[in-house]
Amino acid sequence: MQKLDERVRRGRGLTRARFLAGMAGAGVAAGGLPAGSPRAAGAPGVVGARAGLRHRGVVYTVGEGGTPGTAFAAARMRRDMAVIRDRLHADTVEVTGDGVERLTATAAEAAERGLRIWLQPTLGDVPERDILEHLAETGRFAERLRRQGAVVELSVGCEFWLFVPGIVPGANVFERIRNLQAGRVDPVAMQRRLDRFTARAAAVGRSVFRGRLSYAAAQDDEVDWRLFDIVGIDYYSFFPDRAGYVRELRRYLRWGKPLAVTGFGTCAYVGAPRTAGMGWDVVDHDKNPEEIKGRPVRSERTQAAYLMQLLDVFSSLGLYAAMAFEFVTPDAPHRPGDPLHDLDLASYSITKTLQDRPFDPASGWHWEPKEAFHALARRYAREQRHDTADAGAVPPG
Repeated sequence: MQKLDERVRRGRGLTRARFLAGMAGAGVAAGGLPAGSPRAAGAPGVVGARAGLRHRGVVYTVGEGGTPGTAFAAARMRRDMAVIRDRLHADTVEVTGDGVERLTATAAEAAERGLRIWLQPTLGDVPERDILEHLAETGRFAERLRRQGAVVELSVGCEFWLFVPGIVPGANVFERIRNLQAGRVDPVAMQRRLDRFTARAAAVGRSVFRGRLSYAAAQDDEVDWRLFDIVGIDYYSFFPDRAGYVRELRRYLRWGKPLAVTGFGTCAYVGAPRTAGMGWDVVDHDKNPEEIKGRPVRSERTQAAYLMQLLDVFSSLGLYAAMAFEFVTPDAPHRPGDPLHDLDLASYSITKTLQDRPFDPASGWHWEPKEAFHALARRYAREQRHDTADAGAVPPG
């Protein structure tokens, strides 16, 4: 199976969050594309069956790693799954990335720990048949886990218009982004090709998996959600008040289906939430080593506060699930005392990666929690206690 573009594999290209954010500045918003027909078009917004966010989680990305030192390690992954359950107090982990062995090993460990699993393969920049085969293999494993008693939901992928060749012109994700930014895309043809592949992916997912199916769309994507059981969006908006978030999120409830936020968060510097998903764009990737642009002021408190603000909104709407993006970003190390090269400023991670030997690609590393980690842990632990109390309550006679 072909590998991803070398720049992506080596961490010098766009990450999943960067893919998401690219369209925000591209001027090709799907809001201007032909809309699908919701099952209950025009119906009032449907909120969750009960007050509060039903499932709380974090995104855990698997991949080859951008350097020899950050390559996937099963032992490290197993430790991380224990932390997600026992220290973060999450009940759900979104296992995403590429590589069937990495995805399945991580999902199996999460199941062993009793975590709910949102399994989302995201192979890109290879022929459609390879992407669908990768999805099918992952989905078959998800079905085996489900039959063994694990709580697992399958997402067929995310943002196909950037990951899947042929939907947007361009030989790789970088060319496709440039074509989008330059307006060299027919939006009607793009939507038609996107609809076709999404339907194919949904069909493959249904053919191998009998549990609930979803897809992670960018916020402005037009998706025929009749194909799926759960509406999934990656959410990085910024509004000055709560009403803006509520108004925007209610649009996704009109389908009368559970809504899962499959990624939300921001970076740890002053003003990052206001970039509405473009917080990553503070790195000059042409420099060697890469440098931070514009002298942003590090603020872990800013990141934590934004996460808590969004969780308040998600809870008020009774959403089905929300997964904070993301647990760890090994290829964006924190370099204390060296703000010019503190790549963690461009990371959405709730932990900070510290290298044993800065700037050495083979260096070992460890992570330490940011304020966002602690804030999420307190919030998730409180919600966990409430869930336990609710489950043990005796109805009045």
